[in-house]
Amino acid sequence: MPLKNNRPFPCSISCLFLSFSVLFSLCFALFLLLSSSHTPDPPVPSISLPTHSIKVYVSELPRTLNYGLLEKYWSSSPDSRIPNDPDHESGSTLLPQNLKYPPYPENPLIKQYSAEYWILGDLMTPENLRSGSFAKRVFDPMEADVVFVPFFATLSAEMQLGKDRRAFRKKIGNEDYERQREVVDFVMNTKAWKRSGGRDHVFVLTDPVAMWHVKNEIAPAVLLVVDFGGWQRLDSKSSNGSSPQRRIQHTQVSLLKDVIVPYNHLLPRLDLSENKARLTLLYFKGAKHRNGGGMVREKLWDLLVDESGVLMEEGFPNATGKEESIKGMRSSEFCLHPAGDTPTSCRLFDAIQSLCIPVIISDHIELPFEGIIDYSEFSAFVSVGNALQPKWLVNHLRSFSENHKEEYRRRMARVQQAFQYDNGHPGGIGPVPPEGAVNHIWIKVCHKLPMIKEAIVRDWRKPSGVSIPLRCHCA
Repeated sequence: MPLKNNRPFPCSISCLFLSFSVLFSLCFALFLLLSSSHTPDPPVPSISLPTHSIKVYVSELPRTLNYGLLEKYWSSSPDSRIPNDPDHESGSTLLPQNLKYPPYPENPLIKQYSAEYWILGDLMTPENLRSGSFAKRVFDPMEADVVFVPFFATLSAEMQLGKDRRAFRKKIGNEDYERQREVVDFVMNTKAWKRSGGRDHVFVLTDPVAMWHVKNEIAPAVLLVVDFGGWQRLDSKSSNGSSPQRRIQHTQVSLLKDVIVPYNHLLPRLDLSENKARLTLLYFKGAKHRNGGGMVREKLWDLLVDESGVLMEEGFPNATGKEESIKGMRSSEFCLHPAGDTPTSCRLFDAIQSLCIPVIISDHIELPFEGIIDYSEFSAFVSVGNALQPKWLVNHLRSFSENHKEEYRRRMARVQQAFQYDNGHPGGIGPVPPEGAVNHIWIKVCHKLPMIKEAIVRDWRKPSGVSIPLRCHCA
């Protein structure tokens, strides 16, 4: 008997399709709901780093301008500026003969500026040990993205200052000036410099007075500096030596072409697992009296020195003050970072390694690796105007909850390595930490490459006799 045709089939398909659509929509909505309700914590700065590299050619300067300079340092007299020079405690320090890569000084006045040593050490490391390095060394300048100039400029300047400070600003009788001149004359006579006008060359000038006499000549290059404060002070007079200027000359330094790098910290790293109770609210150790923008430090000192829970100490973390600084920073919730002679100092990076929340009172500060690291995630930024109001700063810091402070320390612990130069290998020759300071520096230089290449091409195509002024206006 034939089946009756009641036409249920098309209706069933329609209903089935409609049901399936509704079910799919509900599942998709549920997936989105669950995904949004389990969103992970915001990413921690400096964790995600680029995987490609920058090609670096090392300019062939004479050894006397880098590792040979270290040999000269170790055979020199003690530093006249500090009472106890840790590198020359017995009057002289003997190093093993024919040491290819001498150690860098422990003298805190010099060690804090040691970026030049660790950057070169990475580039001098055999290629088979450099798998974690962001910079790829090449041996033909035509293949390079940038040319690294391996002059230990800071060591050169500090050796002259320690030997005879009076001769530093002069050219006659100034060994540092003689070395500066040798570097500039050598580099400017290379094909690589002439091809680019120096725009793709990289100099390390962490000490504000490094290469002071030749700054105008190397201004087109990429300069690795700890801040722009030293340049502002040294360029405070116009070209005719008369009226002071309030702005840095834009033809010399700028965030567009230069890279802010960290000081090398002087205090050891504290792991989060080793953190203990912190009974002091706010800690500061340093000089009370500073010049220029650092005059705010003296005013802060007078406001805070008698406050309950605040510890203000004069001194520098040298051989005698280092243990006091370690104890003070590790037992305090917050560490004060006011401007000094320059907007920043080594103290900020000692605080980060000590998991002491930085309180940054420096309205014109520039910080390393911004764009990769967000300092507001673990630091308290306070304007000078607010900080100088009686009781304002202490009341503000006491308003932070325990959970808030703990979260700041957790975030700080995750970026500590970004400010570490030392790779733990003798002479700095060995693999660098992939998330360490050296790689971060090269990543920031890599960010400058499009601008560098554009400037070089613009210079190539200009007609003979036409000059294009350097313009580095950057807020």
